Amino acid sequence: METTRWMFRVYPEDIHYLRTTIESYDGMAVVRTENPQEATIELLVAPGCEELVLKILCALRDQEGMRLEPVAPPR
Repeated sequence: METTRWMFRVYPEDIHYLRTTIESYDGMAVVRTENPQEATIELLVAPGCEELVLKILCALRDQEGMRLEPVAPPR
């Protein structure tokens, strides 16, 4: 099975917090900074973890006010 790739635009100051939060769930997902100037990040989500990652992202957005603007991945 392949990883699921999601991309978001965030505030630059949130990149580190997002990375440490997501990656603290060992093996669930990896966060990469795709474009630091535009604060575009890529999440590589392990198979079967999509629902849990989505719940975490929704909590970060709704409870902590994090900007998570979906971005279409480049082809």
